[in-house]
Amino acid sequence: MKKRTFIKLSSVMMAGTVLTPLVDFAQNEKLTNWAGNFNYGSQTLMHVSSVPEAAELVKRFDRLKVLGTRHCFNHIADSHDRFLTLSNLNRVIAVDELQRTVTVQSGIRYGELAVALQIKGLALHNLASLPHISVAGGCITASHGSGVHNANLSSAVKALQLITAKGDIVTFSRDSESFGGAVVNLGGLGVVTQLTLAVQPTYQISQYVFENLPIAALERHFDEIMGAGYSVSLFTDWRDGNIGEVWIKSKPGEGHAFAGQPEFFGATAATRDLHPIRGISPENCTPQLGVPGPWYERLPHFKMGFMPSAGKELQTEYFVPREHSFAAIRAVQQLHEKISPHLQITEIRCIDADDCWMSPCYRQPSTTIHFTWQPDWPAVSRLLPLIEAQLAPWHARPHWGKLFTTPHRRLAALYKRMPDFQRLLREYDPKGKWRNDFLNNVIFGV
Repeated sequence: MKKRTFIKLSSVMMAGTVLTPLVDFAQNEKLTNWAGNFNYGSQTLMHVSSVPEAAELVKRFDRLKVLGTRHCFNHIADSHDRFLTLSNLNRVIAVDELQRTVTVQSGIRYGELAVALQIKGLALHNLASLPHISVAGGCITASHGSGVHNANLSSAVKALQLITAKGDIVTFSRDSESFGGAVVNLGGLGVVTQLTLAVQPTYQISQYVFENLPIAALERHFDEIMGAGYSVSLFTDWRDGNIGEVWIKSKPGEGHAFAGQPEFFGATAATRDLHPIRGISPENCTPQLGVPGPWYERLPHFKMGFMPSAGKELQTEYFVPREHSFAAIRAVQQLHEKISPHLQITEIRCIDADDCWMSPCYRQPSTTIHFTWQPDWPAVSRLLPLIEAQLAPWHARPHWGKLFTTPHRRLAALYKRMPDFQRLLREYDPKGKWRNDFLNNVIFGV
C-alpha cells in the first residue's frame, strides 16, 4: 500500500479524533511538520512577498490553509488542496515606545522579534520553550511559556489584521466585540498578516536548575515551588517518584536569591548545565548555573540557532485548573508503568488566565502536564485515552497543536464560548474556505 493511501485510510478510520497516524521520519520530498511525524495532505506551498499578493491568492482559491513554522503535531493546519506561507513577511513594522507596543508581520519568529526588541531596550512578557515558532502561529494556537503570573503568548496581542475569505483586510482590536474569539482562532478565521503586541522594558533572567525534587513535596508546597521564579518548569520521567529537574528562571533582584543555594525543597543544586532529557548534551540549551542574560536568551529552554528538544518525537499536553494541580499530577503518576517506557520527558508548568475564548486558560489559571514521547505512534495512540480518562475529573483541556483524542462533545462542554466561536467562523467564512478535517471534527463536530 502506498504511504499516502495509508494516511488517507487511517484518517477516515479515526475521524472525529485528533489521532494522527505516525509515518516514518525520513526527510524526503514530502512536506512534513518539524518533527517528521506528520505528512501534510498537499504538497502545494505558495509563497508571497506582500499582503496584496496574499489577498489575491485568497480571492483566487475556494480552499486554502496557512502553513507556518510547522511545529504542530496534528492536522490542525492540514489541507488536501493547497497551502499559503507568509514566512517572507517577517519584518517589524513599527515600535511605539510611548504606548509600549510593537507591530509585526505575522511570519516573524519569536527569536527574531526578540533580538529586534532588545536593540530598542524592550521585551515581551514571556516566550515559549522554543523561540523557533512564528508569532502568528504561537498566538492563534494559544501556545505559552511559564509563570504563575504570566498568561500565554496570545495575551500580549493588542490588535491583529487578517485577510478574510472574501479577500478583504480587517482589523480586530481589544475594543472589538469579537476580539476574544479572533486571537486564538485555530486558523479558521482568515490569513493573519499583522499583529500588535504589548511590550515592556527589557530585563535580565538568571536560570537555576535543581535535581531530584520529591514529588511528595508538591503536595504541600506546589504554589511556593511554582512561584519561586518568574518562570518555573518541572521535568520528570515518572520512574522514581522524583521530579528529575526543576528549572527556575529568575529576575535578578526579585524573589528568591538562588545563587549559592544548595537545596530547594529537598532538591539539590545542579553543578553543570543540563538538558531536560537525561543523557542528551545540553549544548543546545540556554545557559544555566545562574549566569544572567537577556530575557530572550533564558526564557526559552533551547537556543534559536540549534535543533530544539530531541528532534524525533511526539508531543501531548493537557491543561488543568490550578487548584487541581497536585491531584492531576498524582493521577498521571498512577499510570507511570504504562507511560514511562514510551516517554522522553514530561514538563509541568503554570500559566495565568486570559480572555481568549478558545484558550485552554480562558478565565482559568492553569497547570500544564506536557508529554514528549518516543516516536512510536501506535503506543502513544493507546496511551492518550488512558491519560485523558485519568485527568477527566479535573476537566483537562488539550493543547490545540499537539496530539489528543478528546472528542468534540467533551470539548464543547469544556469551552463555554465554543458556540460563539462557531458563529464567528461562520460569519467570516460562510463557505468554509479555511475549513479542514480538524475544524470540522473538533470544533464543529461533523
